Amino acid sequence: MKKIIVACGSGVATSQTVASKVSRLLKEKNLSDINVEVIDLKSLDTHIKDSLAYIAITKIDKEYPIPVINGIAFLTGIGMEVELQKIINACK
Repeated sequence: MKKIIVACGSGVATSQTVASKVSRLLKEKNLSDINVEVIDLKSLDTHIKDSLAYIAITKIDKEYPIPVINGIAFLTGIGMEVELQKIINACK
């Protein structure tokens, strides 16, 4: 199964909200083979290795070997379709 990760400081509140929304949007587009996994920032380097994309809730200050998606777009709705398309493209 394809995996993308969502991370915020604790991996509890904001990232759970974004992960639920992304999962729902992917299912609406018949992409239920993509697993959206919530993690905390301390676990990021471990999970990044086997993920196709990283949805960031916090400001990013380093480069990653996979696409980094703006998670705030899924909270505000601003630019959400563009960010969702980035996820879809990364999982192809």
